[in-house]
Amino acid sequence: MPDVAIALKNPVFTALPGLGRALVAAGKLGQKAAEEIFLKAQGSRNSFIAELTGSGAVSAFDLAHIMATSFAAPLVDMDAIDIHRLPKALLDTKICLSCRIVVLGKRNNRLIIATADPSDQSAAEQIKFSTQLGVDWVIAEYDKLSRLMDASHATAADALEQIVGEEFEFDEEVSEAAAAQDNEAGISEVEDAPIVKFLHKMLVDAFNMRASDLHFEPFEHSYRVRFRVDGELREISSPPVGIKEKLAARIKVISKLDISEKRVPQDGKMKLKIGPDRVIDFRVSTLPTMFGEKIVIRILDPSSAKLGIDALGYEPEEKERLLDAIKRPYGMVLVTGPTGSGKTVSLYTCLNILNTAGVNISTAEDPAEITLPGVNQVSMNEKAGMTFPVALKAFLRQDPDIIMVGEIRDVETADIAIKAAQTGHLVLSTLHTNDAPTTLTRMRNMGIAPFNIASSVILITAQRLARRLCPHCKTAVDISRTTLLDAGFRDDEVDGSWQPFHPVGCAKCNNGYKGRLGIYQVMPVSEEIQRIVLRDGSAMEIASQAQLEGVRSLRQSGLHKVKLGMTSMEEVLGCTNA
Repeated sequence: MPDVAIALKNPVFTALPGLGRALVAAGKLGQKAAEEIFLKAQGSRNSFIAELTGSGAVSAFDLAHIMATSFAAPLVDMDAIDIHRLPKALLDTKICLSCRIVVLGKRNNRLIIATADPSDQSAAEQIKFSTQLGVDWVIAEYDKLSRLMDASHATAADALEQIVGEEFEFDEEVSEAAAAQDNEAGISEVEDAPIVKFLHKMLVDAFNMRASDLHFEPFEHSYRVRFRVDGELREISSPPVGIKEKLAARIKVISKLDISEKRVPQDGKMKLKIGPDRVIDFRVSTLPTMFGEKIVIRILDPSSAKLGIDALGYEPEEKERLLDAIKRPYGMVLVTGPTGSGKTVSLYTCLNILNTAGVNISTAEDPAEITLPGVNQVSMNEKAGMTFPVALKAFLRQDPDIIMVGEIRDVETADIAIKAAQTGHLVLSTLHTNDAPTTLTRMRNMGIAPFNIASSVILITAQRLARRLCPHCKTAVDISRTTLLDAGFRDDEVDGSWQPFHPVGCAKCNNGYKGRLGIYQVMPVSEEIQRIVLRDGSAMEIASQAQLEGVRSLRQSGLHKVKLGMTSMEEVLGCTNA
């Protein structure tokens, strides 16, 4: 005891970490040896415990058993821990690296943490401050702990390098102005090389998987990347949460957005070169959330607008009705459906058919998504005063033949578009309605006079996108006659002459589906339907008349695709109303 009392007056001894003092007090390490190891660790800028075990003064095995006994803490063999089962995002990686600890789990409001030095009070305080949780120490051998920690807590750059892979090559199209903005923002090109590679890998992978959207989503302790493939969101990657700021900044730089503005949503565009002669456009949308900016990127493949009308999935009679309408010299053709139902591709396909040297086509879009050579495309910019009504008024002074309005949102836009359709122009546009008949009553509710609706609208197409069954694994399934009739099949259609199919799933598809197909309700506005509109009839009356004229409802159109073996009953029931 006197030796200990003398030691306590030694300034070098009092500066020793708690681990060193504990070993001296327990008689497992001499005071002089502890002080020498401490001074050597300081000189080499190494940790005391690393110098202690590295010098052989105390083995990692002995140290772990001494600490377990001294602090009455359980001992764990880190070689028996499955690195892939370790919980993620319970504690900041920086704290784990600096304190040399590994989080093993959470019980109620306490974290179970493996450490070789339970005397480190500063580590416990950091953990409590960061997580507002208590700490239960578990003792581990320092060498085994370090190996596991180095494997499980890679830096953000290392983790991204592992995701990207050394063999990945990308072709980036970034302007000099964007590169200059990189420098102004203080983004290090060397430090962010993995960020650049990761972003471009995600974009290329999404394109190759035929995804329609990419979602970059930050949360409190995790970060998630999801792709929308065939209409369904799939989690693709969980990069380190620490990259969220740099990744958001990188996307903003390429999209020419304000990287300093993180409080309000922003919209932009960017391009990626795929191969020597293929460029893909991306529409970018940012949204401030509680834990960072969520970014959604929509893939706009120009080739999708050049697939041709046959590739969209119209039945022969539906295709004929649509082509007859768009070849009319004037009138309004409307495409309706929810967001993501393929309205833009349908409109662009029609414009491609009409786009000839002898026709003047102008479009007003918010924003212009796909570039069409030979078409005068105008993007809306409300801050600058470029709105749909302003653009349409300007179009009418530009000697147009065909006008495309991205969306009719208000009565002023609708009024100008209808006047254009009544004065010798073909007008194409979209509305957000459930089906074709309700589109006419929706326009009436917007305040448009029945006469103007009846005299201008010549055809309405309502559409949905359904997942297409994988041809490699789809399997015939028996469905009872009652179920088929309840779904909407007519009695004469359930005659046993066709076979429904069911999704199975294989290596070539996504849970039994591969790609999507259109389900359409193509309704010409006949003279009888015009009469119903003029007398302010209901959508039910319009729908009944359309049925008499041979127009399928969306459900009937989808069931026809089931008869053809193109999609499943579940898919049609899920995306259409009876």
